[in-house]
Order: sequence, then structure tokens, then C-alpha cells
Amino acid sequence: MTTTPLLSTEQTAQLKRLPTATLSATLSKMGIPNTWLEGPVALPGQNAQRVVGTAYTLRFTPIRADLIPGGNTRTAIEEMPAGSIVVCDTGLLGRVGVVGDVLCSRMKYLGANGLVSSGAVRDAAGIRAAGFPVWAKCVAAPLPIDALMLVGVQELIHCAGVTVSPGDVLVCDEDGVVVIPFERIAEVIQQATQTEHFEEWVMKRVGEGAALPGLYPPSDATRQEYHATLQAPHQAT
Repeated sequence: MTTTPLLSTEQTAQLKRLPTATLSATLSKMGIPNTWLEGPVALPGQNAQRVVGTAYTLRFTPIRADLIPGGNTRTAIEEMPAGSIVVCDTGLLGRVGVVGDVLCSRMKYLGANGLVSSGAVRDAAGIRAAGFPVWAKCVAAPLPIDALMLVGVQELIHCAGVTVSPGDVLVCDEDGVVVIPFERIAEVIQQATQTEHFEEWVMKRVGEGAALPGLYPPSDATRQEYHATLQAPHQAT
């Protein structure tokens, strides 16, 4: 089983200030495309929040009557380190809920930051009441044992169109879920923070009535204007 690395407190705080839209664009510019999970959305009625953690992966396949399941979800989550986001590869199967309110409550108690499923979850009202953040393709009432069996823990998985490795960093918000390679996290934070600061400046200019051509994307003149604002406080001291 692969050991899950941990984010620092500072890195977690920095990522919680960065929207997934900015992170996705940053990763694309860095030559790392296909990092946004297509399908999983925040559980309906869930309090809006941004959740950050490292991937703890579970791989499920359709159940076969002649095969004994190779794993147990209840046992797997007991080995999950605090700070994890549990990522479930269900092959997009959405007719059963891969976990429900009892397992989500236990994951929360163990220190998990959230759960992402390429398929469904069940007991939506109970999950919301437990205050456990979940992103999933849909909600379904049937038990997972009716269609799925756990066959892999902490393996490289395919989740909602994206390859997820144990220990990858996940950021989840109202726009969905983005996966960041752990070894690139410092670079991603730096570039995404710079992008976010620039776009805040652009929004201010738009609010002042500036036209978009030449402003966004920026022309050379706009870049010079922006960088001048960065230098201004230093010149005043």
C-alpha cells in the first residue's frame, strides 16, 4: 500500500484561497492538462466551502457472483491518514451509493477532509447532517453490495476521466474537483496565487469601466500597468 504524503498547514491554507478554476488553468499552462474531474459535484444542499486534502484511493469494480470481493470499505477507511480526501473509482456506475452516512461519519471522525466519487453516494440527508463534504456524480439509494466490490486500496485509479495517484492533492469547491501532483504543489501555489492576484486587479479595473480588449488577456501595456501597481507600495516607502 502506498504511503500518503501530507500537506503542510501553510500549503493547505494557501490552497483554500485558490479557486479550482484558477488552479485548473494554472496546471494547463504548466503542461499538466486533464486535471478536472468531469461529473462529481458538491452534494446538493451542502454548505459552500473549499476543501483540500491528499488522495486516499479506493477502486471498485462491478460485482460478480463467482468472485469473492478482495477488500472491505470499512477496513480500508480505518487505515486512512488524517487529512485525506477519499477518492472512489466506481467506473461511473451510478445505480448504487458507494458509501452512506455511517461510513462518512466514521471518515469524518478519523480526520478525513472529504470524499469524491465518480459514481453515487447514498443517505444524502444523513451525510449533510454529519457535515462531511462530498463530491459525487449523483445520489442513489441502493446498497453498494448490490453492484460493486472493492478491489484496490491506495492504487493508481481512473476517477471521472482523470488519473489519480495516492497522495495527489485534491482541491474541491463549487466548480468541482481538481487534482494536483504532490511534487508540483509549491510551483502550482506560487503561479496560481500570482494569477489570482492579477485577476483581482482585472476585476477592479472592469468595475471601474475598463474595456476587455487588451485588458484580459493582457496586452504588453496592461502588463506594464499591472506591474507598476505592484511596485508602487515599495516606491512609497
